Amino acid sequence: MESSQKARLIRLGNIHETAVIAPGAKLGRDVEIGPYTVIGENVEIGEGTKIGPHVIIDGWTTIGKKNEIFHGASIGLAPQDKKFNDEKSYLFIGDNNTIRENVTIHRGTQKGGGETRIGNHNFIMAYCHIAHDCQISNNVIMSNAANLAGHVVIEDYAVIGGLTGIHQFVRIGKMSMIGAHSKVVKDLPPYVIGDGHPARVSGINVIGLRRNGISPELRLEIKRAYKILYRSKLGIEEAIDMMDQELDASDEIEHFLRFLRNVQRGICR
Repeated sequence: MESSQKARLIRLGNIHETAVIAPGAKLGRDVEIGPYTVIGENVEIGEGTKIGPHVIIDGWTTIGKKNEIFHGASIGLAPQDKKFNDEKSYLFIGDNNTIRENVTIHRGTQKGGGETRIGNHNFIMAYCHIAHDCQISNNVIMSNAANLAGHVVIEDYAVIGGLTGIHQFVRIGKMSMIGAHSKVVKDLPPYVIGDGHPARVSGINVIGLRRNGISPELRLEIKRAYKILYRSKLGIEEAIDMMDQELDASDEIEHFLRFLRNVQRGICR
C-alpha cells in the first residue's frame, strides 16, 4: 500500500461513518470527528483536533491544532447581523482551545473587519456565544453561558463569569475578571475585578496576578495605578498623565496606559 493511501486510511479511521464532510474541507492528521457532525466546504481543521457529535462547522473557518470541540457546538456560521449580506467573511481559531457543549461562534462581517478571531489555550464553557468580529486573545476563560455581542475584544488571561453579557464594542483588559451575572457596557481595564448590573470595579484581581506570575513589586505598582485611576477623582486623561509621571516603567504599566488611551466607550467605575 502506498504511503499516501495508508495515511488517508488512518485519517478516515477517526471519522465516524455518519459524519458529513464536504469534498473541499481540509483535515489535518489525526483529526477526530464524531457522529452526525457536519463539516463545510471551506473549513480547515488542524492536526490532532477532536470534534464531538452533532457539531456544525461551516463558512470560511480555520481551526488550528489540538483543539477539543464538544457536542452541539455551532461554529463559523453566518453572523446575526441585519447588515450582513452573505459576503465572504472568516473565523480563525488557534491551537489547544477547549470549546464545550452548544457553544456558538460566528464569522465576521465586512464592516467589522471581516473576521472573528480566537487565539490559543482558551477555555470556552457550555452555552457561550461569541458574536461576529470578536477578538479573543489567549488563555481566556469564559464560564457557562457568557455571551459576547459583536466586536468585543478580550485580552490575555481574562476570566468572564457565567451568565455574563458583554455589550458590543466593549474591551476586557488583560488579567481582569468579571463576576457572574454581570452586565458589562463599558471597557474593563486590565488587572481589575468587575461585577454587577451594570458592572462596577471592586478592586484589583490579586489572585489572577499571582497565578500569572506577577511579582509582589509589580503588583504594588499596579495597585498605585489603580488608586490613581479610581481613588483620585481624576478624569482618564489626567490619571494617565499622573501615572506617566509617578509610576515605574514596566510592560504591565505601559499596557495599562495604552488600554486607557484607547478607551472609546468609557470605563467601568
